[in-house]
Amino acid sequence: MKELFVVSTLYQCISLASAIDSGDIPDHGAERILVLNNSALIPEVSVPFHEAPGFAEAASRFDRTVDLSALLWPRRPGQFNPRAEELDVWEKLLRSEWDLGSDRLALFVESIQVNPAVALCRIFADAAIHVHSDGLMSYGPTRNPLARDLAQRLDSLIYVDLVPGLVPQLLREHAPRLIPVSRDALRQGMEELARALPDDAEAPAAVSGTPAAKLQQHRAAEDAAGTALILGQYLSELGILSTEEEIELHRGMLQKATDRGIRHCIFKPHPSAGPGAVTSIQAAAVELGMELQVLTSSSPAEVVMQRLQPDLVVSCFSTALMTAKYLFGIEAAAVGTEILLERLTPYQNSNRIPVTVIDALLERGYAAPADAGPAAPLQQLVEAVSYCMQPDTLALARPAARAFLAGAQDTGDMRYFKRRRLTKLELPGALPAGKVLRPLGRVRRAGARRVKRVLTALAK
Repeated sequence: MKELFVVSTLYQCISLASAIDSGDIPDHGAERILVLNNSALIPEVSVPFHEAPGFAEAASRFDRTVDLSALLWPRRPGQFNPRAEELDVWEKLLRSEWDLGSDRLALFVESIQVNPAVALCRIFADAAIHVHSDGLMSYGPTRNPLARDLAQRLDSLIYVDLVPGLVPQLLREHAPRLIPVSRDALRQGMEELARALPDDAEAPAAVSGTPAAKLQQHRAAEDAAGTALILGQYLSELGILSTEEEIELHRGMLQKATDRGIRHCIFKPHPSAGPGAVTSIQAAAVELGMELQVLTSSSPAEVVMQRLQPDLVVSCFSTALMTAKYLFGIEAAAVGTEILLERLTPYQNSNRIPVTVIDALLERGYAAPADAGPAAPLQQLVEAVSYCMQPDTLALARPAARAFLAGAQDTGDMRYFKRRRLTKLELPGALPAGKVLRPLGRVRRAGARRVKRVLTALAK
């Protein structure tokens, strides 16, 4: 028996290592092989995660490491989609290249709905399948239906218990065993990574914007006033917000820190964000009279928190907000969740549940299910939103969603639902009979035609 663990980030590797240390992933005496999947958009110009400091310590839980990305190059792992008639050839190749012999296999994959996870599950057609998920998306529904031959081999869902007691909706329709990775184990894994990093990894030398000497001069003042860690996201690059709106979002994050009496902020850009994100927040800091530094370290946000010990962590809907709050006991604040609830399209956008969870916990005062008991409102909210996102997949959740919505009318909970969606699904909160909203695209086109007619008339 051999177990293949497919990972694409250092965080995933640490999460799995933590699950192994805590016994959440049982030791069956099988050889454990770490399979590297570099999912960077431009891997040629980025540092592979397995070359980052701390990787060797996390990888020590595995017997050996193989590199799927190197084997497939120049094809990207996400493009790996062998035809049905090629599957046998690929199995022979991988068993030979990775020295798997003829042993039975167990696959631990991420993102079971896309390649290379799907490709590997198809190639090793009799392997048991375990899915590991380390972010807030594990609390949301399955995006695409799982092929029957994969669903029949699905054994478990391993997830990080980011929100204590919240039950994932991912793959719920297949009823896998749920294996939460304990927060204590993950905290210990992050501490081990922090110890493995160079002493100056998060020191002033790793921060741009203010000379190290000046930072030393301000240290006493910073200790007195506190420090905020701002975690950037790349919402304008994703087309969710305009550049101007993202600038205002960053201003709001700085303002949130100011409202807490904090005048010193450290900004950690999202790895996928462009230089514009840094420029915009620097300009906003100047206008607000705040001292801002930009962190150039590639360390995970959780390690940065441990090293810097900020008084406040601010972001939009970053998973790290939950690790700050529940893993390290650091105050967390969200900015911009309400506008994102409106902007995310289509309704079944995979980011909807992460935004919903962050908004409910940090903006509206919901309690984590572990603190609120079995009938936790947050669990009910997540299940209702998940049903509205994927009603065909989660058909059995309809009665609970209907009951939740019936009690949510005229409350703040309706911000998480779209009336068009409720109307289509015939749920409480739907538009009155006979009143149908025109599609937004049609409204825009009609408005454009009216403007054109007015301008034409004025020109005559």
